[in-house]
Amino acid sequence: MLSFVPAAQFTLLAGEDALTDYKFNKHAIHHLFCATCGIKSFARGKGRDGGDNVAVNVRCLDDVELDTLTITKFDGRSR
Repeated sequence: MLSFVPAAQFTLLAGEDALTDYKFNKHAIHHLFCATCGIKSFARGKGRDGGDNVAVNVRCLDDVELDTLTITKFDGRSR
């Protein structure tokens, strides 16, 4: 489950030294994951408006109850 935020509103508090960057397909998005455990915590890229965005894996956030979130489904295949 991802939540998209402007890059200026994202702060990585710890663990940057353990991240590995992976790009695929058009090489436009930096998918960052932990080199130790393999979890994809977030990705950096451009939003529709051309601004820098971060897609955060909500499962990696402290004190977030997934069942309380409003989910907006997105059909990327038909887009």
